[in-house]
Amino acid sequence: MALAEGRLVFVGLGLHDERSITLRGMDAIRQADVVFAESYTSILSEGSLSRLESATGKKIQLLDRTAVEDGKTILDACKSSRVVLLVVGDPMMATTHVDLRLRAEMQSVSTEVVHGVSVLTAVPGSLGLQHYKFGRTTSLPFPQEGYSPTSPYDTIAENLSRGLHTLVLLDIDAENSKYMTANEGLHLLQDMERRTSKLIITEATLVCVVARAGSPEACVRAGRISGLVNMDFGPTPHSIVIPGRLHFMEEEALRTLADHNAALSPEKE
Repeated sequence: MALAEGRLVFVGLGLHDERSITLRGMDAIRQADVVFAESYTSILSEGSLSRLESATGKKIQLLDRTAVEDGKTILDACKSSRVVLLVVGDPMMATTHVDLRLRAEMQSVSTEVVHGVSVLTAVPGSLGLQHYKFGRTTSLPFPQEGYSPTSPYDTIAENLSRGLHTLVLLDIDAENSKYMTANEGLHLLQDMERRTSKLIITEATLVCVVARAGSPEACVRAGRISGLVNMDFGPTPHSIVIPGRLHFMEEEALRTLADHNAALSPEKE
């Protein structure tokens, strides 16, 4: 795969560590003049980027959220160089990266995407839930003074009304090394229930947690929220799934793969 000058290639790193990147992604890094990486949308295990530098012989420049969203550093480098931007998971999962790609194309910079393993497929796959039965994905932000939205709760309610599952992504504050745990996320959902009183998230609500998706040490659990809210899932990153209507095979998958032995949702297919 030859890279022309003035080219921007978005490379997905996949999940957990540097070994998840595709061979095509490795080729793109080796052929690049400049390699950037961002870590605010997700994280890899400690030391992954250093090991990737050793494997490719390329220096990787880590950019913060402001630099990626502004895009100037990346786009300026593209004027005369072959540039790679490394993104954990799949690079087109975040609208910021789509926007950056469009801006590059409008500046006559050719672009390419090397896709990677994404949490959007890895989490459902880990649980044995059917991908096409997921509704809109939502994210839980860290609460801030004067800002504690209930929109994630509304998304879950809408998906449940249609019998669909909900993937709940948890906030990352990479600059302060702060990563929301599933426990914090479940507590936030319970707080939203108290504030809205719609009986969507009750003590008996079936929830699923996947910790460290893509890792050999991944933790996959399903159960009532009352049982999981204080469970230790180990190191982050964590994700939450609120199941909708379950197919009988999905029920069996949660029992077998997610250590869930209690009675499942009364809504079945």
